[in-house]
Amino acid sequence: MSKREQARIEAAFARGDVGVDGGATEEKQDEAEVEKGKAREALLRGRAYLGREFLTWMLWRSESGDALVEYEKAGVNVLFMGRVTLRGVAGDVTEMSAKGTLAPYSTQVKHALDRGLLVAQARVRFTHGEKEYEATLDSEFLDVRAAKLPALMSEEEDDQLTERLFLTEQLSAMVDVLVNDFLKVRAGKTWSKQVVPAMKEWMRGDEQGADALAKAARARGKEARAARH
Repeated sequence: MSKREQARIEAAFARGDVGVDGGATEEKQDEAEVEKGKAREALLRGRAYLGREFLTWMLWRSESGDALVEYEKAGVNVLFMGRVTLRGVAGDVTEMSAKGTLAPYSTQVKHALDRGLLVAQARVRFTHGEKEYEATLDSEFLDVRAAKLPALMSEEEDDQLTERLFLTEQLSAMVDVLVNDFLKVRAGKTWSKQVVPAMKEWMRGDEQGADALAKAARARGKEARAARH
């Protein structure tokens, strides 16, 4: 064995890529799973562009009024409300804000998104069954800020504290489910071919935008069913 080959093996062992027997320490992962892992890692490391993509994707999907995901056997509906902040990295305008009850769904915001800005911060309402939650989401680390929880049912102070903690955990879990759903789509084959074009049509207000949204949703459903089998 040459010195170069010996050095390569030792380096692989030092990285943990191979064991003492020279065999790989981990099985080769599916390409889609690798991409999903990279996307999750980037998001958790605070790469805000992925957080902005997530919020923009969620805004696009929420306009239909349909439940975006299922959590504990009930759908989660999302509504952007109040103020929304958009940011970009290039162009004449790199940040803008819009205020108003349904400002996030306005033509002005959609045109700004079409020009390259993405949602950086927004006030969002989550409806889960009969419960409604509100929170401000920030794309930097997907922080949940200024949360408004459903009315408490408990009367005792200790019970109210426990219930408040439970509802806070429920809100956080719903955000996590939405993020995981986005990461599956983002790492999937339909992202660049169907989802992004459908979002662009929605931003431009094209008449075919609704058809594109339905087509992308069907494709996403097929991917989800395939992943379960």
